[in-house]
Amino acid sequence: MINPELHKKPVALDREKHRGLKLNTDISNLAAAAGMNAFFVSAAEFADVSREYPILFLPAGMDEKGKPQVAPVAVFGVTQGENLFLLPDGRWDAYYVPAVLRAYPFTMAKVAEDQYAVCLDEGWTGLSNDEGKALFDDKGEPTPMLQDLRKFIEQIEIETERTRLAGQKLVEMNLLQPKRFDATLADGEALTVDGFLALDEERLAKLSDAEVLELQRSGLLSLVHAHQISMGNMRRLIDMRYKRKLEAAQAA
Repeated sequence: MINPELHKKPVALDREKHRGLKLNTDISNLAAAAGMNAFFVSAAEFADVSREYPILFLPAGMDEKGKPQVAPVAVFGVTQGENLFLLPDGRWDAYYVPAVLRAYPFTMAKVAEDQYAVCLDEGWTGLSNDEGKALFDDKGEPTPMLQDLRKFIEQIEIETERTRLAGQKLVEMNLLQPKRFDATLADGEALTVDGFLALDEERLAKLSDAEVLELQRSGLLSLVHAHQISMGNMRRLIDMRYKRKLEAAQAA
């Protein structure tokens, strides 16, 4: 999947055009998430993500059949353009990093019906013909590193589709509703986070036994529970924002 905020200049990987291209793994690809306060995560990541970030759902338009879509995201900040997990030195202040971000500058995009292509962000500074690990060998064949990357992003694409279907089912069961989060920092600054969807607790409690069983057997109930647990991390974000604010004031 191509994320326009992340993949600024996406192009299909071409073994002729990019034959001499190298990836400098000494340059952290996480810096690409600067200014992003939320990031897509797949259903397969919910357990890991829920331990460190709030998981919210964002409206994602309609599919080709006119059904509403939602996209789950890990929240990195409480204001527009704020990423509290990316430190000034490029390190990431959490144990788990979302898969799509780890794969950057590579991704996969649909180019035709049932046909996908490996893509890369040509604007990424870690790509050059001068230094780093080669993407293709002398015969123009993918190196082991590129082969591993391809397998990784192929799995991401599979999980992305599973996640789309899972979100669609949650919408169909009316389990998501618009929410708003209000908080006040220790210095009195008031913050409001809105424009997202989260679990409708009352609706969940009113599900029939058959509906709960359907959620359980489909694996959606575990996703719902991970989402519920993750919401406790909103308080963590508030504390992190206040800490960063103090650090900035002391450095001034």
